[in-house]
Amino acid sequence: MNFLDFDSFDGDQIKEILEMAKKEDANLLRGKGVALIFEKPSLRTRNSAEMATVALGGHPVYIQAAEVGIDVRESAEDIARTLIGYHSVIAARVFDHRVLQRMARSISDLGSSVPVINLLSDKAHPCQAVADLLTITDLFDSKFSRELLRIAYVGDSNNVALSLAQAALKIGASISIASPDGYDFDGQTKRSLIELGPITFYDDPIDAVTGSHVVYGDTWVSMGDEARAQEIRAAFEPRFKVDGAMMAKADSDAVYMHCLPAHRGEEVTNEVMERYAKVIFKQAANRMAAFKGVLSMTLSR
Repeated sequence: MNFLDFDSFDGDQIKEILEMAKKEDANLLRGKGVALIFEKPSLRTRNSAEMATVALGGHPVYIQAAEVGIDVRESAEDIARTLIGYHSVIAARVFDHRVLQRMARSISDLGSSVPVINLLSDKAHPCQAVADLLTITDLFDSKFSRELLRIAYVGDSNNVALSLAQAALKIGASISIASPDGYDFDGQTKRSLIELGPITFYDDPIDAVTGSHVVYGDTWVSMGDEARAQEIRAAFEPRFKVDGAMMAKADSDAVYMHCLPAHRGEEVTNEVMERYAKVIFKQAANRMAAFKGVLSMTLSR
């Protein structure tokens, strides 16, 4: 089973991944390799994926962009078909989501069941969302049984926001998303999310945050968008900066979460980052448990 996004996963399957993330089978990958392809560098993704692989008895192989040269030195298809000769899992952090789809399709065409896992693409960041939900369900477990857990995402409607929204809605939470005009989801994406559960879209972050249990932020300028940084910041400043006054509008027990890296003073103040540091860095630590859960799910199907 591949894990490229949440499009083909239902709520029960997502909950199963969360449960698998809390367990550890040291023999699951014993004697097996996991190829970790990184077109984009990452502190958390590399460390969590490598250590999760080791914890499950496997051997991670970190592969930099220049070593594979996707669609430059070799096609994505040929790279995937080569790597399954050595590895039991291919996990990749790529610019273009279609690369992952092509890899998965080429492996299937050979009759192989080696799974492809999305470590990040322009469309989705599902492993991050698993870590987010591990953190949220641990903090607010009782609210899931007593009331509708409310999540507010403040920032660019990007890959992180999409995966978080899909996964949260499918396990029974609600979500509000606040983005400035021009940085929100397109109409088709909004309609697909509305079909999943209670979601509201705002252009005013205060409206989104009011009464929420979780306020979630991400960087305004994503990797690859640096040339447009000035334009992007102009669209977000100052209304979309999460500060103490904005957090005061949330539920009295609310927490702030961030997928990191954070640009303190831009999307969030230093004061808010420090106040919720315990939650934010637990969220980061949960990336390792999340990858264990994803490995367990993909290899058990």
